[in-house]
Amino acid sequence: MMDQAPNDLPPITLLLANPRGFCAGVDRAIQIVEQALVKYGPPVYVRHEIVHNRYVVEDLERKGAIFVEELDEIPDDARVIFSAHGVPKSVPATAEARNLFYLDATCPLVSKVHVEAERHFEAGREIVLIGHAGHPEVIGTMGQLPDGAVALIETVADAEAFEPKNPDKLAFITQTTLSVDDTASIVAVLQRRFPAIAAPHKEDICYATTNRQAAVKAMTARDGGRADALLVIGAPNSSNSMRLVEVAERAGCTRSMLVQRAGDIDWPRLAGASRVGITAGASAPEILVEEVIDAFRAHYDVTVETLSVTEENVSFKLPRALMG
Repeated sequence: MMDQAPNDLPPITLLLANPRGFCAGVDRAIQIVEQALVKYGPPVYVRHEIVHNRYVVEDLERKGAIFVEELDEIPDDARVIFSAHGVPKSVPATAEARNLFYLDATCPLVSKVHVEAERHFEAGREIVLIGHAGHPEVIGTMGQLPDGAVALIETVADAEAFEPKNPDKLAFITQTTLSVDDTASIVAVLQRRFPAIAAPHKEDICYATTNRQAAVKAMTARDGGRADALLVIGAPNSSNSMRLVEVAERAGCTRSMLVQRAGDIDWPRLAGASRVGITAGASAPEILVEEVIDAFRAHYDVTVETLSVTEENVSFKLPRALMG
């Protein structure tokens, strides 16, 4: 049987979100591992996934990176890199005690939240962290301060039930990769209940999370050329990727799916769709977007359009130890 000619395939329009994919913090973290491997040679150890994406992790493993969960898996005098999500203060302290050379790939926007938490603590405020329990960023942020100094709030119900020691000495900070809308609802409850609560000087949810959610909202909006379905390329343990799926579902795009690779696409679920949105979480490389588009070309006569909500030009410097 002869292959089907391209013009016999059903037509489909792919809407590519802009911005999508790597943010400046992820790009910097990956560069830190790559540059460390070039400068020092393998192996270079990395505590936890440098970013939440298996393709990226496996690529770095091929280059000589060794990923571990804890420092006790690393031999003495080794070189280790801390992930982009940030770590509790106990981790670099342990590294120093063991004479491990370490590089900190914590995203500068996460470090900003750490600094805020310390300033609130020094000012005698009780701190509320809005975030997801168990996420590495939340563990790292809470670990900047003594046990009990930070209370975690995950939902509006948590915010309604929270009872501070002193409502007049209270501050909130947030994880950088949350749903903008969900966080606003939680903050509204806290500010209604505790009018004196101190807020971040600048939004803690990072620019990349905000922009990628805005792009998804634009491509799933009820007016105009709305997408019939949306694919988010990302990992199930990636907070910002999961939030993109939720944003689309909340906008009424019921066929919203997270896929790690093109092989994960549920083609029957896309049956009848004429416009499919494609975006990628902040940890997903562009090569995976191209892989998904190529997979569509095997099933459809594809037209690609870009839907842009803003242009990003943020970049972060590498640690001094890797410069020069």
